[in-house]
Amino acid sequence: MTEFLANNQKYIDIMTHFLTNFGLKLIIAIVVLYIGFKVVGFINSRIEKALKKAKLDPMIEGFIVSAISILLKIFVLLSAAKVIGIETSSFMAIFAAAGLAVGMALSGTLQNFAGGVMILVLRPYKIGDFISLSGYEGTVKNIYIFNTILLTTDKRTVIIPNADISNGSMINFSTEPIRRLDLSIGIDYSDDIDLAKKTLQEIVDAEDRILDKENTTIAVGELGDNAVIILCRVFVKNADYWTVNFDMLETIKKTFDEKGLNFPFPQRQIHMTKED
Repeated sequence: MTEFLANNQKYIDIMTHFLTNFGLKLIIAIVVLYIGFKVVGFINSRIEKALKKAKLDPMIEGFIVSAISILLKIFVLLSAAKVIGIETSSFMAIFAAAGLAVGMALSGTLQNFAGGVMILVLRPYKIGDFISLSGYEGTVKNIYIFNTILLTTDKRTVIIPNADISNGSMINFSTEPIRRLDLSIGIDYSDDIDLAKKTLQEIVDAEDRILDKENTTIAVGELGDNAVIILCRVFVKNADYWTVNFDMLETIKKTFDEKGLNFPFPQRQIHMTKED
């Protein structure tokens, strides 16, 4: 045992020196990180409550909370680094030197941040709006610095990067209080077009949720392969759009059946020739 200690005394001295001078600092740094992040979480919750009481725009509220959270976490990391012995100036120099490489690696994240700033400044949508974005439709539940949270009609939560705002198209269905409902109704070629149009007009007149009925459009829109397509375009409140759509379709089917108007199905004529 004595021989082992003698042969490895150099390494033992190094380990002792490390534990004495650095081990305690490392433990303190870990404690600083743990307590620091706990404090950051507490501060964020208090700030969030204060902002809610101030009745700020929910979009601005989300940005403020996210920005403060990031800054406080950076402060905690710098504090832990200083405890270990890494000078803040040196740490910042290393951080700056690595900035370009990290920036290239996180180019998508930076684009998301830029998109978040655009949302804050241009306000293409706000919390509560019903939008179509990146192939999804839903209600905006939250807007953060890097992404937007949508809740779809079938209760799915979709996280969409804010960069998609600047790189793609978006439809905001909540900008205007009313929305046009377009219905395409196909009738048989042998049916009376005037009767079909009159019947649709009667259905429109009987529907109280339809607005500005003078601007209703009922006209032949297309002569299809198997049917005459009649367009019925009406204006409704945004909140009534889908209920009026479903109710109108059901009423049209029942009323057309009563009037003897037929909904054709695709047909194909086959001509057979007999060879001699």
